[in-house]
Amino acid sequence: MASFTIPLASCSDKAANQFPNLFPLSTFVTDPMPSAVLERNNVRVFGSGEQVMMLCNGFGCSQHIWSRMTAALAMRYRLVLFDYVGSGGSDLSAYTPERYSSLGGYVQDVVDICQALNLRDVVLVGHSVGASIAMLATIAAPVHFTRLIALAASPYFLNEDDYYGGFSKEDVEQLLGLMKIDHDSWANLFANLLLGAENDALLSKELAQHFCNADSGVAQQFAHVTFLSDCRADMARVPVPTLLVQCSQDIAAPSEVGDFLLEEIPRATLVTLSTTGHCPHLSAPLDTLRAMETFLAA
Repeated sequence: MASFTIPLASCSDKAANQFPNLFPLSTFVTDPMPSAVLERNNVRVFGSGEQVMMLCNGFGCSQHIWSRMTAALAMRYRLVLFDYVGSGGSDLSAYTPERYSSLGGYVQDVVDICQALNLRDVVLVGHSVGASIAMLATIAAPVHFTRLIALAASPYFLNEDDYYGGFSKEDVEQLLGLMKIDHDSWANLFANLLLGAENDALLSKELAQHFCNADSGVAQQFAHVTFLSDCRADMARVPVPTLLVQCSQDIAAPSEVGDFLLEEIPRATLVTLSTTGHCPHLSAPLDTLRAMETFLAA
């Protein structure tokens, strides 16, 4: 296990242009039945190169949250992007509270997509709770994955006597309570909380818009699942080499969480970026890309 720090880049981060779908889904799908999976999760495959990279976004966001990184990544990888059921362009009618009452339903969606596209040796990238979903997917179906990149990961967001996750139970209860009363106000408050005061206010507005665009009922249940799920005991079972990308000041994934993951995951490397907040793919996409490429080239 290794740990090192990457300084902020001096050049500015620029939003990426949207790439066309260079790889029609029919390129991968030989059985017509999996098409329902791909439609359900609004799967897009594009980019170049032989290596497949799949991106799992965090809570309340759609696949478009990756837009600052996809142009650069698509020059070297075949990218698989998707939306969780209830967000983005997914099929909302496919949502059932029973299936998505735990992270297991979201993990199954990731595995289903890999099976539908007949994917092997995938580099799986996840952000926040999406990183937990990605970790659990590598455990559930290791045949599909070769490496894992976890951005601002946290296996458990709550504080306990011997563990600091970032939020008290009272904090979470207040956030969930506001979410039920006024979804838009909650979205702005939570986005500002996650990005922090040091980042551009426009980034907070962009993140808040993602939260606002999500179905409020689905988002409320996903929020409960996100904040109350405890995956700590599963971390020792992650079977693939893993890059942990943490931010220097992150209220939702503090340094103590990064240290915990580095200790628990068997083949983990920790990179701490100089940027602040919980969304390095928004606040420092160039630094995040550099950390990813260094890990994948090793």
